[in-house]
Amino acid sequence: MIGIDPHKGSHTAVAIDETETALGEFRVRSGTTQLERLLEWAARFPERTFAVEGAGGLGYLLAQQLVSAGERVLDVQPKLAARVRLLATGDTNKNDPNDARSVAIAALRSPAVRLVHPEDHAQVMKVWSKRQRNLSSARTQVVCRLHAVLCELTPGGVSGQLYASRTAKLLEELEPEGAAASARHALALDLLEDLRRIDAQISETRKRIAAVVTASKTTLTEIYGVGPIVTATVIGDVVDVSRFANRDHFASYNGTAPIEVSSGPRTIYRLSRRGNRRLNHAIHMAAVTQIRHRTSEGRAYYERKIAEGKTGKEALRSLKRRISDAIFARLQEDAHRAGRSVGVGSGGQKGNDSVASAAGSHPEHRLPNPPSP
Repeated sequence: MIGIDPHKGSHTAVAIDETETALGEFRVRSGTTQLERLLEWAARFPERTFAVEGAGGLGYLLAQQLVSAGERVLDVQPKLAARVRLLATGDTNKNDPNDARSVAIAALRSPAVRLVHPEDHAQVMKVWSKRQRNLSSARTQVVCRLHAVLCELTPGGVSGQLYASRTAKLLEELEPEGAAASARHALALDLLEDLRRIDAQISETRKRIAAVVTASKTTLTEIYGVGPIVTATVIGDVVDVSRFANRDHFASYNGTAPIEVSSGPRTIYRLSRRGNRRLNHAIHMAAVTQIRHRTSEGRAYYERKIAEGKTGKEALRSLKRRISDAIFARLQEDAHRAGRSVGVGSGGQKGNDSVASAAGSHPEHRLPNPPSP
């Protein structure tokens, strides 16, 4: 097992055997020849597996290069390597070789590490969904700044949503008086151009996301309220559904599973703030969409929970969990169709879409002949 501690400027590799004995150490500078030099050093170990810390982050490029070269690569989460260092006996200095050895030990002993695969449509979705989030944040900043400038140009500013067309009409009607007002008016025009540019970029990014989602042939979009943006966010963050043993583990990962805080005979659950917040927000948007449409099954489920005595927030959390289960079932079905292995757990059998009628297929997008499980 060859553990790698990646950095921006260099990568440190340490090889160990099944007894965790160090067999060799190598440090390579980041650059165009990093892969060749690393493989040249590793050639002394014919039967080898590479373990890269954070293969989806700082170690992403090196991990993908190794996979492309035909090597077997494992992704070790930083917290696993940190636990190895924490449990290590004796005084262990915090340095790159020791970190790399901890990565190798974690990969050798932990069942939680996953195999790194070549990039596919999931990575493309992750790229464009991140771009869409960044553009949305940039647009919010521009709109806030534009609101602030307009408050200084017209009494009370502008109420409600601020769009480019509405702002342009307002600025055309304003006649600034004085040098300061003219400067603010010119600044508002610059911000308006920024807003138009970002709006155009958001529109183009959404088209790209829709094209990628269509090309992936995923069935996630058949769930009511799950559009291309939500689909790209989910697939981009999940990547490989087989890493979740069942739908409960998936719900824990996305934060829709409640946390038990029971004490004595009292059984109490509270809202979970853990998990992937991007994925949780995507599920939240799907749930809100279902609630807003009175004819949706999700709205009927939500109203039933309200009638049972739950608060609005509690009913929303219940609906989010049902949507999480439906998404998990769809991801497993997509993986099964693609010929990839999937985990089997409670409610997570291949092709199972029996979870939560409230989160079932959109009535306008059901397949005429659904595939058999």
